[in-house]
Amino acid sequence: MQLTQQDLSNKLSISTIYVRKIEKGVANPGRETMIKYENFFKTDMRKLFPDLFFDNNDKKLIKRAI
Repeated sequence: MQLTQQDLSNKLSISTIYVRKIEKGVANPGRETMIKYENFFKTDMRKLFPDLFFDNNDKKLIKRAI
């Protein structure tokens, strides 16, 4: 799927700047935005944003998050 940030922002009804920040990891999407991404890409939000969802036993991800 070939989409520009502008295309995606229009489809999700969010700003292009917000899309850019999410892609760069500067901003974390809120619950509603994650649901929009999930519905658009038909992919579980845990797969789209794995760094925001991790198991308490995943020590590598926990260390990176801290």
